[in-house]
Amino acid sequence: MAQVTVETTRIASSPDNGSAIKIRGLRKSFDGRLVLDGIDLDVPRGRIVSIIGQSGGGKTTLMRCVNLLEQPEDGAIEINGEAIFSKGMLTCKDLAKLRQRVGMVFQRFNLFPHLTAVENVVLAQMHAATIDEREAVERAMRLLTRVGLVHRALAYPEQMSGGEQQRVAIARALALSPTVLLFDEPTSALDPESTGEVLRVMRELASDGMTMIIVTHELPFAREVSDWVVFIDGGRIIEQGPAADVLDSPREPRTVAYVARYAKPG
Repeated sequence: MAQVTVETTRIASSPDNGSAIKIRGLRKSFDGRLVLDGIDLDVPRGRIVSIIGQSGGGKTTLMRCVNLLEQPEDGAIEINGEAIFSKGMLTCKDLAKLRQRVGMVFQRFNLFPHLTAVENVVLAQMHAATIDEREAVERAMRLLTRVGLVHRALAYPEQMSGGEQQRVAIARALALSPTVLLFDEPTSALDPESTGEVLRVMRELASDGMTMIIVTHELPFAREVSDWVVFIDGGRIIEQGPAADVLDSPREPRTVAYVARYAKPG
């Protein structure tokens, strides 16, 4: 697969218009502990936003609230202008369709070990959408080609590297034609070469206009792929801005300390 060199466009000012995702006053608790404390966030269409911060700070919970894998307690969420959660109440009528539009790629891939790469991608389509098997197989092969893995279509997860498994997981998420993709620590289990493979695919998706939110601890990866970076600590957004600004010249003391700890690879 030829390397794609796409220069992502950096956002010059705070995102406002044309939001794929709009979040206002989001709150979520677990066992009486406030995990999200009034989050406000806009993600413009076609942008890549990385969410960084200490473990337990609310990053993954925020992302899981976006496709309602976790239901917030208060606030509002809009996806492409449609309210899915408002004033503390679920307004989405069909969660299955929401999760087709807002796909998720997990840290540990979550592939079915007894299915081949192509079967994993086919199953996602046949389970979640009314697609016949022949069409699902054809689409799965096109998507595996897109992520550079058509030659591994008949391989089982245990026969693939971590980077290959993650690219199959991306193909599986793309099979349902989402408008937004969520990534939970997509490279934390990967070696540098595999990380580069996943980064290449994500760059291609960005060039096609896919909106992405990435939760990551790996700041070199976030700097490479992101338009916008959001630092969360204690359930609140402490600082956000263009990737270069937040990661190279953070303003807030907590951001400065975090970046100093995690900025260097390895």
